[in-house]
Amino acid sequence: MKERIKCNGELVTINEHKIHVYRDGNADAPAIVFMSGHCTVSPVYDFKVLYERLLHDFRVIVIEKFGYGYSDLHESSCDIDTLVSIQRQALRALGETGPYILAPHSMSGLEAIRWKQKYPDDVSAIIGIDMATPLSFSVWTEEDIKKTVRLMQVLRRLKLANILSSVSNLSLTEDEFKQHRLLKKRNAFNTCCINEAKEVLNNARVVGEDGNIQCPTLLFSSNGKDQERDWTLNQQKFAKIMEARLISYDCGHYIHHFKSDEMCKEIIEFVNSLER
Repeated sequence: MKERIKCNGELVTINEHKIHVYRDGNADAPAIVFMSGHCTVSPVYDFKVLYERLLHDFRVIVIEKFGYGYSDLHESSCDIDTLVSIQRQALRALGETGPYILAPHSMSGLEAIRWKQKYPDDVSAIIGIDMATPLSFSVWTEEDIKKTVRLMQVLRRLKLANILSSVSNLSLTEDEFKQHRLLKKRNAFNTCCINEAKEVLNNARVVGEDGNIQCPTLLFSSNGKDQERDWTLNQQKFAKIMEARLISYDCGHYIHHFKSDEMCKEIIEFVNSLER
């Protein structure tokens, strides 16, 4: 399988292991950095249905953390500061210095907020794609995390990768579909993702205790039906904290698979408003 997996971006070495970063689009335009949700086996393909519509207007960057996509299955620390630092180092190794527009999906919302907290000059805006915040985990307990970890371990052992959210069939070529299937087999419910799950409550606490951030923010939200209780309410609370525009869609958590056209129009309008 290793010989058949061929990345479409660039590999940089962090802590003696490879991180995969995909870059495309208008080199002279603002940079949007897409940050994947938990257990997304191949972020570069998962986000393609969205970013391929933005290449004319932006420099598009997709970071794949350890255990995701084409990056190494390296068991690095999963505390929030290390997660952010590794992604930041990967971009700087490629000559990227920001400021960036961060576009986190789901659990990487914690990383985006922390990035702004620790390196405020790096982040010019946030575009949340049904992003998690410390509020999202306020209803979680340690027992919830243990149950989630046990489920992931069982699914990994039984090789049930196909229950994961699929990529949009409108966006990938035949070769990309083949690559995505290979990455599902390699990455689904791997130890890196399990370690992230074990650390998420502590990460949410650290981000929450460091206080609110301030930056232009656009939030896209799902109907919350496949998320934990109070998801929609907490999206509304976070939007109020950030003084952000919240756009809600009646669809599932991977909203970019369902509403990419509508989202792209809103993203272009939002970023254009930042430049005025």
